[in-house]
Amino acid sequence: MKTKTMPAGEFKAKCLKLMDQVQARRETVVITKRGKPVAMLVPVEESPDPIFGFMKGKVKIKGDIVGPILTLEEWGDLA
Repeated sequence: MKTKTMPAGEFKAKCLKLMDQVQARRETVVITKRGKPVAMLVPVEESPDPIFGFMKGKVKIKGDIVGPILTLEEWGDLA
């Protein structure tokens, strides 16, 4: 990740544009005051999708998902 240094006054004037650049270029900006680092603007690391719930809203349940598929008579024929 690239790092860039910028005085606080310049940061104040370019803040919104700079935030877009940090997100797009995945770079870090160190903000200085009188030549000393005081803050850091870094891109947010996107977390991976959780394993549970990632299909939420993508599946439709049609019919009974709890009841048996086969009747007792059909089950008896398989045995």
